[in-house]
Amino acid sequence: MSALVLGLLAGAVTGLALGALGGGGSVLAVPALMYLLGFTPAAAATASLVVVAVTSVTALGAHARDGTVRWRAGTLFAAAGLVPAAVGGAVSGRLPAGLLTGAFAVVAAVAALRMLRPSAAVRHDDVPVRTGRVVQAGAGLGAVTGVLGVGGGFLAVPALVNVVGLRMRAAVGTSLLVITVNSLVALVARAGSAEPVDWTAVAPFAAAAVLGAWDGKRLAGKVDGGTLRRIFAYALLAVALFMLADAIT
Repeated sequence: MSALVLGLLAGAVTGLALGALGGGGSVLAVPALMYLLGFTPAAAATASLVVVAVTSVTALGAHARDGTVRWRAGTLFAAAGLVPAAVGGAVSGRLPAGLLTGAFAVVAAVAALRMLRPSAAVRHDDVPVRTGRVVQAGAGLGAVTGVLGVGGGFLAVPALVNVVGLRMRAAVGTSLLVITVNSLVALVARAGSAEPVDWTAVAPFAAAAVLGAWDGKRLAGKVDGGTLRRIFAYALLAVALFMLADAIT
């Protein structure tokens, strides 16, 4: 199968996850770029930031039209992650490939387990907003985004629900704002120090992801959210175990 076809398929799945779940797509993008298109961990992280940023902006527009984006809360959350995302982006290119792969595998496994336990993140009652906790959660998410090249929606959604007090639908939409900001900041921080990226391979991947995000948004309205999460979670857990085995061999 050609690299173009692989890129299109992997990009579509990435976009589908982002559009339907507000997160999880980026943790599929990095391993897809590494194992299907032959990118190094550092180059895959850089390319993933581009794919995730473009796709998140597209999905964000759709959610904004539906009124599910809480701009003020999302801006505060994203602002807390600006410096950590920039620092992480600058440091990432200097870390050993094995360390990046292993760390990513752990984060992917955490994401999968969170998806398999959605009840921990789904709350429909308002909770008091604690600025300190919002800053801590936003900063931690920014650091993960910067170092590993993931948008962090799988962490942002439960944090926006449990820390900021948003309802689930609003948390999904708002997470896309946070993902976009963090990804762009981390990408700028990598400028000049990142490994060269084959943008001819990334372009079809990103295009398919954008289209997948639109389909994911529609799919979320037709299929039970729990079912979608379990499907993506099991696929992601398998990817995480494969990457962890690769990192330690």
